[in-house]
Amino acid sequence: MASVFNDDPVQIIDLTISYSLPGSAPVRAVDHASLEIHRGEVIGVLGESGSGKSTLAAAILRLLPPNAHYNDGSIMFRGGNLLALAEPELRRVRGKEISLISQDPALSVNPVIRVGDQISEVVRAHLAMNGSERRQHVEELLRAVGFDLPRQIYSAYPHQLSGGQRQRVGIAQAIACNPVLVIADEPTSKLDAALQAEVLILLSEIRKRHGTAFLVISHDPTIFSGFADRIVVMYAGRVVEEGKTADIFRRPLHPYTQALVRLSERHLGNARASRVRFPVIDGEAPDLTHIGIGCRFAPRCPERMQVCMSCDPRELTPEPFRRVSCFKYGS
Repeated sequence: MASVFNDDPVQIIDLTISYSLPGSAPVRAVDHASLEIHRGEVIGVLGESGSGKSTLAAAILRLLPPNAHYNDGSIMFRGGNLLALAEPELRRVRGKEISLISQDPALSVNPVIRVGDQISEVVRAHLAMNGSERRQHVEELLRAVGFDLPRQIYSAYPHQLSGGQRQRVGIAQAIACNPVLVIADEPTSKLDAALQAEVLILLSEIRKRHGTAFLVISHDPTIFSGFADRIVVMYAGRVVEEGKTADIFRRPLHPYTQALVRLSERHLGNARASRVRFPVIDGEAPDLTHIGIGCRFAPRCPERMQVCMSCDPRELTPEPFRRVSCFKYGS
């Protein structure tokens, strides 16, 4: 793979992933999903639990568990397919060119190693620096993510930091080698409203400063407002809608997207929103081990038609920069 990043997108093309389960049919977690991520873009992937969004994100770095299977598709980056890379080549990509911010800050740090040493180890693996240069680089990273006393934080152990501070350490670790793409899986879900806003501002600053692209996973549409350029909506393993963030909020097309946006508005209007769980859509998602015919959202859809129960909607482009899979917009 070339060593200089150009403006070609990261392309996920017809990706299909399933999980094998003992005594059960395979679970098709991602079903022919496609999306592109360009330099400096923030792409939000939105969906309920079980929609396939976290599997899609982990698949890019091939961090799925052993019972996961890549059934079809490709993930193109720098002219090559990440799914075809040997493990040594993939390790050179992980952390250096594509990195991950974990949903749980505690999972991204070793509890018995000083946080500065952990970030330094990422730098040592990918950048040609001596010990003193690495130390200086890590302290600069800690300052860049908002720590006024980076030397003190460098020497701290994870248990000595708050949840918000640990998330900042995780961000510093993710950007340590100036990657072109950072994948953030529910990066604010375990933080209160004030810390959520701080983290989103920080990610926006990193994007502006370094031209970093972000793929951000969330069940909550509100974190994408004013932050993401585009939103990709997933349901039951499939991409059901994509559009510019402002368009998704102003005029969502798919009934599932409409429901998510309505619930987010209700959530924001709740005076106790920072202390209550995000509301859910009525009904249940389909069993992904036994997917029947028809639109997967039809049993929960208030606008379903007869055709929705018997045929699978194809992807349409009803207007520029939009795609949607719904019979409301044609067949």
